[in-house]
Amino acid sequence: MITLTPDAASKVGELLTQEGEEGLALRVAVRPGGCSGFSYEMYFDTEVNDNDQSAEFEGVDVIVDQSSAMLLQGASLQNAGFSIDNPNAQRTCGCGQSFS
Repeated sequence: MITLTPDAASKVGELLTQEGEEGLALRVAVRPGGCSGFSYEMYFDTEVNDNDQSAEFEGVDVIVDQSSAMLLQGASLQNAGFSIDNPNAQRTCGCGQSFS
């Protein structure tokens, strides 16, 4: 499961407040694609599936589907610019949005 640093949690919390909708959580996913094989996807979601993993970081709920959680184990969402530090990535591309 990915973790959020305090700076990232603070920024996500601000964005969630701006959305103004109750029950929103940050969903982080890994999808096939990108120039290195996989790409990160982040968006606000209200639905939690039975096999999703969830955690709370400084008041921010984070949801990750089961298959993405395996690829994000030990990763962290950092800073207000949302860079992902993923120890499972063997290589990343220059854009920082995809990995393999």
